[in-house]
Amino acid sequence: MSASNPYDLGLDRNPANFVPLTPLTFLERAAAVWPDRVAIVHGPVRRTWAETFLRCRRLAAALTRRGIGLGDTVAVMGANTPETFEAHFGVPLAGAVLNAINTRLDADAVAFILNHGEAKILLTDREFSPVVKKALATLGRTIPVIDIDDPQYVGGELLGEKNYEQLLDEAGDDLPWTMPTDEWQAIALNYTSGTTGNPKGVVYHHRGAHLNAVSNALSWQMSDETVYLWTLPMFHCNGWCFPWTMAVVAGTSVCLRHVRVDAILAAVREEKVTNFCGAPIVLNMINNAPAAMKDGIVHTVKVMTAGAAPPAPIIAGMERMGWDVTHVYGLTETYGPAVQCVWHGKWDGLSIEEKAQIKARQGVRGPMLEGLMVGDPLSLAPMPKDGKTVGEIFMRGNNVMKGYLKNIPATDEAFAGGWFHTGDLAVCHPDGYIEIKDRSKDIIISGGENISSIEVEDILYGHPAIMEAAVVARPDEKWGETPCAFIALKEGAETTEAEIMTFCRERMAHFKVPKTIVFGGLPKTSTGKVQKFMLRQKAKEL
Repeated sequence: MSASNPYDLGLDRNPANFVPLTPLTFLERAAAVWPDRVAIVHGPVRRTWAETFLRCRRLAAALTRRGIGLGDTVAVMGANTPETFEAHFGVPLAGAVLNAINTRLDADAVAFILNHGEAKILLTDREFSPVVKKALATLGRTIPVIDIDDPQYVGGELLGEKNYEQLLDEAGDDLPWTMPTDEWQAIALNYTSGTTGNPKGVVYHHRGAHLNAVSNALSWQMSDETVYLWTLPMFHCNGWCFPWTMAVVAGTSVCLRHVRVDAILAAVREEKVTNFCGAPIVLNMINNAPAAMKDGIVHTVKVMTAGAAPPAPIIAGMERMGWDVTHVYGLTETYGPAVQCVWHGKWDGLSIEEKAQIKARQGVRGPMLEGLMVGDPLSLAPMPKDGKTVGEIFMRGNNVMKGYLKNIPATDEAFAGGWFHTGDLAVCHPDGYIEIKDRSKDIIISGGENISSIEVEDILYGHPAIMEAAVVARPDEKWGETPCAFIALKEGAETTEAEIMTFCRERMAHFKVPKTIVFGGLPKTSTGKVQKFMLRQKAKEL
């Protein structure tokens, strides 16, 4: 009790007035309030919120019966299907941590993630069996494997002891509803490529997942009539927390296995899709689709995009279709979108091109982000809001990660000075809107995927003809950015662009392979450091 503060008199937390925040409560409420509303659409499959609630509880019970509980990792190598959606609730309902793995990674990266995260069980879609089978062979240990056997995919190999439906059958009649006792408890593990070859494990907590899910609904003004199309992979920052957001609003999720423009536009037309998220490449696909594919789509569609900043012409193209584009910015470490280019009515009278220029900026902090600043990387002093002075983007708030798994030095570095250091360089405009100018960590964002330039360089250095290699981002109309490799050969050595690309494809995920090869010497400082800023400029001019 404090003598100076009368409000401390016995007004303590108790179960009646304090409950740990978790997105799991959204699922229970959706099923209680709208049990008959459609929650999931996947081809002919249509399940209500009551059915989805039951299936999530059965998944939790089955995992519990297998001895999986608090602090255990459940890995999922899944497409955008109901099973991956259900895992976002069923896994944490068992007290475990969901690790949704990037399905575009190669076997070595998948094996590293499974071991680093100490996965106790793996749920894997048969589509990814070639990579998963190779990863399991190099794992050095045995873990139970459950197949996601989606009727919509023909091919692949079943690797597991059972399929997903058979796992649910293990649940029995006892379906406990277990909430976290601490909102700081881990709910998910996501891996980001960072600046080195081995990815870093980003840990999310229940509190942050709850708040970012609500932030999505608020910032996008989503209602209970929302029909959301899954073009964004659910492995990306847990689908930017949208599985949990869809439970907040009790809307309908329309699953999509493969991001093809014909399938997207057909779903928009037939299911009356109101919202979807996607990288600029997805928007560009839609812009350039034949007019006949767009026939019958007369309603407004809200689009949220991020990744490499979308070129203004792509945004303008969507606006001409009558689709409303919102540009957001965030990182794996911030649960996905934490910054949003909020629209003001005073801009309504601008031309489409002028609107697109404004919407290409990253924007201002979202509803649940406590602090956003462009500051000096060393002193953390705020930079002038002049739209010219470049500084680093810093964030703080409850929707910033718990930290990096098993990596205290990297966590301490990321949080130095009480701010999360993004490593992205930007300016702040007089109206407070930030605009990214560069990526100080040299990460290449291609089609929404992070590619570590250092990882690609390491592979290139393994080629017998290569003396030096430097990889930078090259602007690309389709992918946003693609890797561009500048290569100096050993004296007397010979090779070709095609031979180097083949060499890379055999050693890394195909989306990481340099799309452009430039032979010649590399510009360096007096101390021998490669001047990547010069290479980035050259790449832009190619």
